[in-house]
Amino acid sequence: MNERPSLDRLYPPMPAAIGADHRDPFAAAVPPIYQTSLFLFDSYAELEDVFAGRSAKPIYSRGDNPTVRLLEQKIAEMEGAEAARAFSSGMGAIAATVLAFVRPGDRIVTVRHVYSDAFRFFEKVLKRFGILVDYIDGTDTERMIAAIPGARLVYLESPTSMVFRLQNLPAIAQAAREHDVLTIVDNSWATPLFQRPLDLGIDIVIHAASKYLGGQSDTVAGLVAGSRDHIATINREIYPYTGAKLSPFEAWLVLRNIETLPLRMQHHHEAGLEVARWLAAQDQVDRVMHPAFTDHPGARTLRGYGGIFSFEVSKAVDIVAFVDALRLIRIGVSWGGPESLVVPAKAALSISPETNVFARFNVSDRTIRLNVGLNKAKDLIADLNQAFVAASRPLHR
Repeated sequence: MNERPSLDRLYPPMPAAIGADHRDPFAAAVPPIYQTSLFLFDSYAELEDVFAGRSAKPIYSRGDNPTVRLLEQKIAEMEGAEAARAFSSGMGAIAATVLAFVRPGDRIVTVRHVYSDAFRFFEKVLKRFGILVDYIDGTDTERMIAAIPGARLVYLESPTSMVFRLQNLPAIAQAAREHDVLTIVDNSWATPLFQRPLDLGIDIVIHAASKYLGGQSDTVAGLVAGSRDHIATINREIYPYTGAKLSPFEAWLVLRNIETLPLRMQHHHEAGLEVARWLAAQDQVDRVMHPAFTDHPGARTLRGYGGIFSFEVSKAVDIVAFVDALRLIRIGVSWGGPESLVVPAKAALSISPETNVFARFNVSDRTIRLNVGLNKAKDLIADLNQAFVAASRPLHR
């Protein structure tokens, strides 16, 4: 196992307190919610200045809103980016970013076990426009680099969904730059606290802010961060025309919850590792898929770990009985909030095979994804233990 030093030495400095620079005329400690669809102008000249690009005053909240803009500034600062754009969901961010840069007939390179809805987007939408998608084992850096020449962009997740495989981001980024190929990384799992892809040479970072950045399971949001030129391309080519704008209230929720991100991520890191180590020692578990349990070069760019990982149970475990026996841990498809959740691959494999990333890339039906929320590790271990006992009992008719 690849051990990490104490988190006390891992956290980069957080940006200034959110209330410090939002320029509220009343100096509110918490930024106000500008819950308005449009903004008014005192004169023709003021309106003309905005249309001509001489003023950054917002016009209409489908384009810009002060509360949303503050969140964009915050994620740009956290990721070390020049600019950012917020969307109404992580998928809104993924779709808009990819569509802003690809053209009919292009080819993109991505990883196997990419997020399931990103996979469906690639298969159901991009292929309609003759865009080819190469799915590569992201752990094989040589194969990833060999696939880059001639591609329009490389879309990465490190770690990947469900099986949590890593990529060597610096090596892939360098190879892509040599061939003038754009690189995009979904950094939702690590957050800017545990991984900064732009510092590694990646061009664009995407977040499903519904996850750790939102942190309370009450928000659906997406964020994209990168250079001014790349964000300007997204703004020019796609953003105004899809309607996938983030509401001011949800932007405010994410802004509020980012303030507690270091505390929450430390818990997810520590509790997740404790539970993962316990699972790895159980006879009912064949393997644990957690980035801490690998020496892949991709682990070197992680400062810490998110609390979501998977484990594969042995054939002695009745998966349905195991999942139904859990009490503290609930069944749910998302992650990043305070609750602890499981998703068994067995259920997801019932989705149509043509758009099922688990079936396409042979995810075992004995795989269970576990999101370690803000519960104590010892309580989660007790719940898992009693579920294993229940699931190993002979069935009575």
